[in-house]
Amino acid sequence: MSRCGGPERRAMFRVLCLFAAFDAVCLLDSGMLFPRESPSREVKELNGLWDFRADRSPNRNQGFERAWYKSRLAETGPVIDMPVPASYNDITQDPALRNFIGWVWYEREVVVPARWAADEDIRVVLRVASAHYFSIVWVNGVKVAEHEGGHLPFEAEIGSLIRKDPTAPCRITIAVNNTLTPHTLPPGSIQHMDDRTKYPDGFFVQNIYFDFFNYAGLHRPVVLYTTPKAYVDDITVVTDFSDNTGVVKYKVSVQGAATATLKVSLIDKDGRSVASSSEPSGVLKVVDVKLWWPYLMHENPGYLYSMEVRLIASDKSSPYEDVYTLPVGIRTVNVTSTQFLINNKPFYFHGVNKHEDSDIRGKGFDLPLIVKDFNLLKWLGANSFRTSHYPYAEEILQMCDRYGIVVIDECPGVGIKDILSFGNASLAHHLDVMDELVRRDKNHPSVVMWSVANEPASEMPPAEFYFKTLIKHTKDLDPTRPVTYITDSNYARDKGAPFVDVICVNSYLSWYHDSGHLEVIPIQLNTQFENWYGKYQKPIIQTEYGADAVSGLHSDPPIMFTEEYQNVVLQSYHKVFDQKRKQYVIGELIWNFADFMTAQGITRVVGNKKGIFSRQRQPKAAAFILKERYWRLANQTGRLPPWTKYPCPL
Repeated sequence: MSRCGGPERRAMFRVLCLFAAFDAVCLLDSGMLFPRESPSREVKELNGLWDFRADRSPNRNQGFERAWYKSRLAETGPVIDMPVPASYNDITQDPALRNFIGWVWYEREVVVPARWAADEDIRVVLRVASAHYFSIVWVNGVKVAEHEGGHLPFEAEIGSLIRKDPTAPCRITIAVNNTLTPHTLPPGSIQHMDDRTKYPDGFFVQNIYFDFFNYAGLHRPVVLYTTPKAYVDDITVVTDFSDNTGVVKYKVSVQGAATATLKVSLIDKDGRSVASSSEPSGVLKVVDVKLWWPYLMHENPGYLYSMEVRLIASDKSSPYEDVYTLPVGIRTVNVTSTQFLINNKPFYFHGVNKHEDSDIRGKGFDLPLIVKDFNLLKWLGANSFRTSHYPYAEEILQMCDRYGIVVIDECPGVGIKDILSFGNASLAHHLDVMDELVRRDKNHPSVVMWSVANEPASEMPPAEFYFKTLIKHTKDLDPTRPVTYITDSNYARDKGAPFVDVICVNSYLSWYHDSGHLEVIPIQLNTQFENWYGKYQKPIIQTEYGADAVSGLHSDPPIMFTEEYQNVVLQSYHKVFDQKRKQYVIGELIWNFADFMTAQGITRVVGNKKGIFSRQRQPKAAAFILKERYWRLANQTGRLPPWTKYPCPL
C-alpha cells in the first residue's frame, strides 16, 4: 500500500462498507481504477528504455547516502539501458546482476504535454503497475510515493510538481529493493556468511521458500494519466439475476467535488443502453439479460456490458466533466458442500496453474506472450487457471473477462514457512495486501474465488488465528466470493481448513515421495480425497499435481523426467478424478502450464520442468493428453453448440 500513515494506521482494517442494505463488496477509502482513455482522460505510457543502476555498495545504501534522486542518475555514476516493463535479471551478461539483492535505481525523463502543465484543473497521476518488492518514487527529486509489495499497483498525483517548472522535463526516479524478510510477501531471509576461509567479505544469500526465480524490477507498465479535478475515483459492482432479469448493484465514489451530477448507463455490446440511473449508488435492472458464462460452458461465453459513468461538477471557477467506462459481467457464484455453482449451474474447473515467466523478460509484461498463452488455453480446452503464486497483470484478467476464463485469484502469500511469518507484523501486511488485491480485482467477473496463500505451514499453532483472521477479513471485504488457501498439509492437523469455503489440495504422488512408484497413485489419491472430505464436508479442487518432464526425453517403461512418466502420472490422477468428480471433487488444475525458471539447485535443471508446454510454449506429449481430456470434460459438463463437439476444433 502507499504509505500515507504510520504502522498503526496501516495495520487497521481500513474498509468502507459500500452497501449497508445488502451484502456487497467493501473497499479501501480510495480507488484504483485501471487507467482508461475517455473524452475526459488521457494515458501516456512510459514504457521503453530507462536509465538503470544497481547499488553495489557493501550496504546497498549508497544511493540514499548520496541522494541519487536529487540529480540525473547518469551524473551519479555509470548507468545502463534497461527495458521497462521487464525483470532486470536476465537482460545483461552480468551474473552478479542476475542474482542481485538490494536496491536498484531506474530513471526516465518525460516530456509532459503542455496543456497538462498549464491547466491546474487537470490531475496528473503517475501509476506503477508492479515493482518488486519495495519501491520509493521521486519526481524531480521530490518523494511522491512509497509502496511495500510487488504485483499490485500504486500511484501518486504529481501535477503540482510538474507545474513548478512547466518547461523542464519531468524526471521520474524509482528505487526498487527485492530483499525478502520474514515479514514480506512472499517471505524470505538474508543469511550472512562470515567464515572468511570459505566466503569473500560481505558475502550473503537471499533464502527463499518458494520454487520460482526471484525476478525483480519494474515488471508492468508505468504510465501517466489524467483526470479532471473532480473525478470518478472508484466503482464497485455486485451482480445477480432472477429468471431473465439481471441485477447490477453499484456504488460510484467521487473525489474533488462536494456535490456532483452523475449519469450511470449500462450499455450492451450493440451499443444500446439497457438501464440507467442518476444516483451515486443503486440497482440497475436488465431485462432479457445476457449472463457472463465461462468458456465452453455456453455458446456465448464472456459476455460483457459497459457501465459508463458520467460525472458533471463545478466550483466557483469552472465546470468539470469526467467519463469512465467499466466492463461488467453479470453472473453469480455459490458453493455447496459438493458443488461450485456459476449462475446456479455446476462448474467443474479443468484448467492450469501458470506463472508470469518467460525467456529474457522474466516476469516482465509481454502482450505477445499473453495472447499466445490464451490461444493455447483455448486450444487445450482449459476453462480456468489459478494466478499462482501472486496477482497477475490487470490486462490478463481483462482478457479472462472477455474470453470467459475462470480465475482463482491468489495473493503473494507463498512460502509462509517460518513461525516468524505468522506474527502480528506479517499478518498486518498480509491484510493490507488483501485490501489492495480486492480493491484492484473486485469487479472482474472472471475472478470467482480469492486464495490467500499457497502451501503455508498451516500445521503450526499460530496458523489458526492467522488464517481465521485473514479469511474473515477477506470475506468482509468481499462477501460475494468464496475464499480459500492452497494446502499440502496433513488433513487432520491443518489449522486453517475449517475457515475456507473450498478445500484446495496440492499433492505430487510418486514424485516427491515414493519416487518412481506409479502404482501408489490410485491408492494414495483416493485416501487423500476421502480424508479431506470426510473431515470437512467441503468441495475439493486438486489445485496442483504433475511431474517434471524434459522435452524430448523418452523411456519405455517410463522413468522419471521423461515425457512418458509425466503422461502416466497424469492419467493415473485422472482415473481417480473421474470417480470423485461425481461426488465432491469440483476441479483439477495441472502443475504447470509451462516450464519456468527457478533458483539454481540440484533438483532443478534450468528451472522447473513440470510444464505441459516448454518455456517457449511448445507442447510436450502431456499437452495432448490434457487436450483430449479437457474437451471431453467440456462436452460432459458444459453446454456447447454443435460445432464445438469433441474432437475439438483445430
